[in-house]
Amino acid sequence: MPAMPAPVTLALDTATPFLTLALTWADGELAFSEEVGRAHAERLADAAAGLFRQAGLPFRADQLVIGTGPGSYTGVRVGASYALGLGRAWGAPVRGVPTLEALVRGEDGQVPEGEVAVSLDARRGNVYGAVYEVRGGVVTRVIHPPEKRPLEKFAAQIGPLPHHRDTAPDGLALLRAGLNHGETEWALAYL
Repeated sequence: MPAMPAPVTLALDTATPFLTLALTWADGELAFSEEVGRAHAERLADAAAGLFRQAGLPFRADQLVIGTGPGSYTGVRVGASYALGLGRAWGAPVRGVPTLEALVRGEDGQVPEGEVAVSLDARRGNVYGAVYEVRGGVVTRVIHPPEKRPLEKFAAQIGPLPHHRDTAPDGLALLRAGLNHGETEWALAYL
């Protein structure tokens, strides 16, 4: 019996000012991230189609991963609506993962091993933060789940841990988290 080809997986996140995409298939992987401010709706469809063209693949995935926030109300809903629409058209499951899990890669592009704190600005001196155990570039355990709290309290809670704050989400980290433990029953989170 011939081996089944590896599934094509598309991941996307629109919860932050960045449009973040990643694509994996049997022969490779690609990622795309661009700061778009509030123009996610205008850029998402073309960027996703461009990623498939760059990979030399037809515009169809076997599964999708969506960053579920926290993020701006409109940004989070744009990504979720697009992913759900594609999932329905393609007959593909859509797995949800908190956007914070895509922040585990530092600004230097490296994913540390061990405990990592991540946060997004939630305005007025607050952050939406979490602490994760990271192994092999993937979140393997939630130590402190995503929660909105004052920055000072979060800083005191995490102590000397590496802290990735307001960085661009990493599409491949999001994709791997979705494949590893993404939920098919998910809810969106807003800042």
